[in-house]
Formats: sequence, C-alpha cells, structure tokens
Amino acid sequence: MIHVLIGTKAEYIKTAPVMRELDRRGVTYRLVDLGQHSNLPVSFRTQLGVREPDLRLDSQTDAASIGDAVKWAGRLMGHLRSRKHTRNQVFAGLGGVCLVHGDTPSTVIATLMGRRAGIPVAHLESGLRSKSVLHPFPEELTRRAVMRLTSTYFPPNGAAEANLRSRFGGRDIVPTGHNTSFEAVGHVWPGETEVGGPALITVHRVENLHRRARLVDLVTTVERLAQREPVRFLVHQPTENALRGAGLWDRVQASDAIVGPLIPHDEFIKATAAAPWVMTDGGSSQEECAVLGVPTLLWRAATEREEGLGVNVVLTNYDDRLIDEVTADPERYRRPAALPEVTPSSIVVDRLIELS
Repeated sequence: MIHVLIGTKAEYIKTAPVMRELDRRGVTYRLVDLGQHSNLPVSFRTQLGVREPDLRLDSQTDAASIGDAVKWAGRLMGHLRSRKHTRNQVFAGLGGVCLVHGDTPSTVIATLMGRRAGIPVAHLESGLRSKSVLHPFPEELTRRAVMRLTSTYFPPNGAAEANLRSRFGGRDIVPTGHNTSFEAVGHVWPGETEVGGPALITVHRVENLHRRARLVDLVTTVERLAQREPVRFLVHQPTENALRGAGLWDRVQASDAIVGPLIPHDEFIKATAAAPWVMTDGGSSQEECAVLGVPTLLWRAATEREEGLGVNVVLTNYDDRLIDEVTADPERYRRPAALPEVTPSSIVVDRLIELS
C-alpha cells in the first residue's frame, strides 16, 4: 500500500500531481491528513483534483502560531506511543511505503510515524540544502532530520541530487528532473497572461515573523512600495498574528497597499502571472514565479532552491536599494513562461509502485 501523509496547504498542492497520477493509473493509495492546516475547505482539494482524506489525524484548528503548533504536534505525537498503535491507527495495519513531502513539522511527524510503524519512508522534494541552519529556520533543520530517516529520496534537481549522493550515496535516490510544483502550476494556469494586475507581496517564514526589527522592515517596505504603484499584500494568518502582536497591523491597514487574506491557489497563480513583480519569502512561490517568468524579489538572506535565481528571481538579502532597483524596472527581469515537458509525478509513481 502507498500511504500519503501530508498536513499543509503547500504539501497538498505539490503532492497533488502524484495523487492524480496514482488515480489515473488506478493505483490504490491511502491519504492521511495530519491537520497542520486543518481548515482547508473541500473546494481546495476539489480544485487540485484530490479526493478527501481517508483519515484525519487532527482537525481542531490551524497551527497558525507557535503555541498552536506545539499543541498540535503534541496531540500527533501521541500516535507514536507504540509500534502497534501507529501501524494500526495511522496505517490501517497495512505495510507498503510512506510518502512525505518537503520540510514542515508535518514532514517530520509523518516520517517518524513511518519509521515507528516499520514502514519505509519516501521523501518528495528531497535533498534541498541552504547550508545555514538559520536560513531558512526551522526548515533547514527539518530537512536534515527527515533525510537521515528516509529510505527513498526524490530530488527535484541536480544540486539536490548531488547533496544526497554526497551523504547517502548507497541509498535509493530517484531524480525527478523537476519539482512537482511545476505540474501544479500547469494544472491551474490557463496559459499566456497579460501583465496588468497589481504587484504581489506575501511573507510568512518563521525567521521573518519572530524578530520585531524584521517586521518593522517588512511594514516599511510595504508602505514604500505601495506609495509608488498598486501593491496587493496577501497576508498569511501567522503573519497577521505576528504583526498584531508587534503593534504593526494598524500601519499595514493604513498603507496604500490592498491588504487581504490568502486567495485560492488557482487565483493566486493567475494573479502572479499578471503581476509586474512579486516579493515573497516562500520557496514554493519562488518555484512558481520561476516557471511563470515573473520578476521576483526573494525577501530572504538565503535560499535552498535554485529555480529562477540569477534569471528572474533576485535574492534581496533584505537590501532596500536592491528592492527599489528591481521594482523601478522589473521588465528587464521578466522571462517567457515555460512549463517543463518532463512529468516528475510519473517518475515518483513508477518508484512508489515498485516499493509498495
């Protein structure tokens, strides 16, 4: 049996191509939702072409703060109390292979569950490294832990594959050629989009939300850029919580930016394609912007991803002068949208079938 264990919105988006390929081939699998993002509506999975989970391990609330995340993780860790319990309650008493994705707390817990049940773990989007434990934090530590416990690795590019072969050369490493995020974009993007919408800003990483100086920098940047041109600031719930806690939310709302919550994935991709530029700290957003060719400011000090870097993606290191330079003439960074012809999900499913 193939067991797909995921818990966040991004994991659903980037694992959906694999599940659609399993469905297309008529391969039976189990979908287990760990509930890190428990408030995802049915319409979200419908849009992705993914069925409802076979099992929800937690559905109390979104882990939108550190306190919520600790409580959520504590509830899930109870499923690790014995090998028999984990195998029967999480994996329905079935063997096979446990597929996990990425670098979130859900990834770590799902990996521990697979190991506890004696089921080999396959890691999608494996091998990414920034080589700095603080950037991104805690994702870099998460990846290191998960890779040590994984049996099969699916690296999305050559750099990730090289990282894995240098450390785990004797294990099962299956290159996928590209990231499944590219397939996710192709699933919802209608094709060529005319540039004409507002610029987009979205920031949510832990290292950017839990330092007041960084939050002040974010708000000041939003205010400055929104004075010059139409800017839409899409706010994650943890970001709003952090800004409110720092006493900065009123400044955001008083800015000239169009401030609102996250929008459905298909709308976000279309808005991204139409934007004159995007400022983000998200790894998935970096990948999406890379394939869409949109001028992108990566609001981070380091990235573990190579997609778009030096082409249409600029690593800002929080440099205001660099941000102003790019946004003053973003079109020189724009590239034609190009969806790769390779389908990573097919490669992943081929191996999962062999392992199950």
